[in-house]
Amino acid sequence: MSAEGKHTATLGFIGLGVMGSRMCANLVRRSHHPVVVYDPVAEAAATAAELGARVTGSAGEVAEAAEIVFLSLPSIVQVESVCAELATVDHPPRVIVDMSTSDVAGTRTLAANLAENKITLVDAPVARLRQAAQDGTLLITVGAQDEVFRELEPLLSCMGSDIVHAGSVGNGQVLKILNNMVLFLNMNALAEALAIGRAAGVTPDTLFSTLKLGSADSFALRRTASATMLVGEYPERAFPVEYAIKDLALALKLAEESGISAAAGNQTMDLLQRTREAGYGANYYPVMVKLVEGDA
Repeated sequence: MSAEGKHTATLGFIGLGVMGSRMCANLVRRSHHPVVVYDPVAEAAATAAELGARVTGSAGEVAEAAEIVFLSLPSIVQVESVCAELATVDHPPRVIVDMSTSDVAGTRTLAANLAENKITLVDAPVARLRQAAQDGTLLITVGAQDEVFRELEPLLSCMGSDIVHAGSVGNGQVLKILNNMVLFLNMNALAEALAIGRAAGVTPDTLFSTLKLGSADSFALRRTASATMLVGEYPERAFPVEYAIKDLALALKLAEESGISAAAGNQTMDLLQRTREAGYGANYYPVMVKLVEGDA
């Protein structure tokens, strides 16, 4: 394809939820490509239309119109369903970019199946929160062949500030899943430290400010833990316990497939599940500290 063809290629975006809507908005604003969208929620689609996207009535219509289609969906189940629809239209897209957090083995199997229809699947899950999606400063880990990655990088850079080529398909999911696993384990450790410190007579403010000065410092401490555990606020319209369980389950499945015991990961999963059972499934996942402190 010529450079001119690449510049004018129509892009598609399916899944305009909390993250997807913001990512799509940046793609519309910054890519200089026409963008067609679909979401079953009419209000989400209407918002994208206000920014300049063209709304379609189905995922299949997006596939017919777009050469490259981006997905932001809840799980591999929805990704597989949508990809099946995209692959059966008369003029399917050349590339599908899954920006969801999905199962690694499922992603690789889906890629092989789509390749039979001459469709390239790229996994490009995102990390960081909704403000980063709003600002276009997401971390995006990409599983793709070199040539495909080079083509997609300028488009992904409309949505993220850190674009990492992870290697072949599925590797983007591996990096994203392990990033989240380490984050959840870190938050578990901080919750335990806070509970122990408070029980021993040290205030959480003093504990966290001191940890920031030493080798225990981390992004999780400075940003997530300090913004939630110190003030005791765990809003529902953030990354909930349910999502954390889903992502950690993917990491533990990968560990099992690799013959790794992942004892710390399993302990954190147990804590998250007990947090959900205590009625906090919809709350921002640092609420796990309530279970550690016995407040539930």
